[in-house]
Amino acid sequence: MKNQVEEQASHSIEKKRNETSLRELTMLFLKLGTIAFGGPAAHIAMMEDEVVRRRRWMTNDEFLDLLGATNLIPGPNSTEMAIHIGHRRAGWKGLLVAGASFILPAILIVTAFAWAYVRYGSVPQVKGVLYGVKPVIIAIVLQALWSLGRSAIKTKLLAVISLVGVLLTFLGIHELLVLLGGGLVVVFAGLVARAFRGQGPLKMISASPLLVFLQSAPPIAATVSFSLALLFLFFLKVGAVLYGSGYVLLAFIRADLVDRWHWLTESQLLDAVAVGQVTPGPVFTTATFIGYVLGGVKGAVVATVGIFLPAFFFVAVSGPLVPRIRQSPTAGAFLDGVNAAAMSLMLVVTYLLGRAAIVDLTTIALAVISGALLFRFRLNSAWLVLGGGIVGYLIYR
Repeated sequence: MKNQVEEQASHSIEKKRNETSLRELTMLFLKLGTIAFGGPAAHIAMMEDEVVRRRRWMTNDEFLDLLGATNLIPGPNSTEMAIHIGHRRAGWKGLLVAGASFILPAILIVTAFAWAYVRYGSVPQVKGVLYGVKPVIIAIVLQALWSLGRSAIKTKLLAVISLVGVLLTFLGIHELLVLLGGGLVVVFAGLVARAFRGQGPLKMISASPLLVFLQSAPPIAATVSFSLALLFLFFLKVGAVLYGSGYVLLAFIRADLVDRWHWLTESQLLDAVAVGQVTPGPVFTTATFIGYVLGGVKGAVVATVGIFLPAFFFVAVSGPLVPRIRQSPTAGAFLDGVNAAAMSLMLVVTYLLGRAAIVDLTTIALAVISGALLFRFRLNSAWLVLGGGIVGYLIYR
């Protein structure tokens, strides 16, 4: 009887602790999701300050372990960090609560922007804001590309992979093949190097099932009729394979939704990117905006669930495997190649979007001034976006 009472008391205490943790997680990540401007690096810095320094929920080393894990799986890094922290703090419930709380404010804000865009998109004031924000976006993406590129392009081989990726992307090669090819080349080069050093026989690399499927699949029709099911599958694919910065998302969206399926125009894609920058939270909420533009509230829900669902899955699956993955030279080499190829996709999409955003002397000046402030003073991108929007609004007023 005594043991039963103690067991019930222990269970009650544990339940109360978990409830407190869930409540704390909800409040923390709702707050971060509301104020998290500046991209994944800024988001993660905010999380480190709250989780390690202020609340002491984990040590700095534990936080870095989770950060390393997010770089080895596809998806939005800052969202996956929130999911990892939630899982570490309160198990499976914490995983769901932290991730959902972090992205929810951005989803609601982006949906409101999308509603206004669809209803009042032709109003000069709205056009003016977007006119001023678009060139600033190009400068922000270039700054991110420069920063990420210095970390991703670590060897001559990776530089070659990135340059070849640019060429292949311009030639119309599927972006998934570019990413997978970059990873496989680095793995193969490592095996060759070890073979020549006499560290073992050279092993043949079997083709990825996904790679074989993409090579054998029939070409996508020039125009595809819109459907919610296809919209969900597209964003599910993107969320499941997208490595690197969230800006690589633009390359995937442009390739399929603009060029192949003709669901969006170049201008609408830029507008979606601009809204993603104006609002806090992960860049992946660009999918929410696009979903609403294409299919209303249902489209926004379908696109959002599709693109974020893989992040929850990969964090749940990879958590126990993180120590083994980090110790694998092959996994590290593959990731290096993928990141180098991702730089090429970002460069190409930045060039293509820049042609549509920078159209006169005013937009040139906005892009140049924004770039100078970013590179020289590392000004928070949120202030630049706000400034560009104000300039555009005043011009169109």
